[in-house]
Amino acid sequence: MYYTERMKWVRDCKNITQKEVADHLKIKQQQYARYEKGVNVMPIIYLAQICKYFNVSADYILGLIDEMKPLDEKVKI
Repeated sequence: MYYTERMKWVRDCKNITQKEVADHLKIKQQQYARYEKGVNVMPIIYLAQICKYFNVSADYILGLIDEMKPLDEKVKI
């Protein structure tokens, strides 16, 4: 699953609109929609902001792991 699909999946799971995410990022909803569709490449500076807003790890958004872990969950060694 590509990161754009993961962003949409998480947003839908958390019942958050594109407009709400765009407002958090201080961009227009149309611009965020382009990131989610993969039309435009999302600047990396937004990744951390989106992860914090969704409370999900960047590893999940990027497809490096398949478990949607919250940010505040500590890694157990």
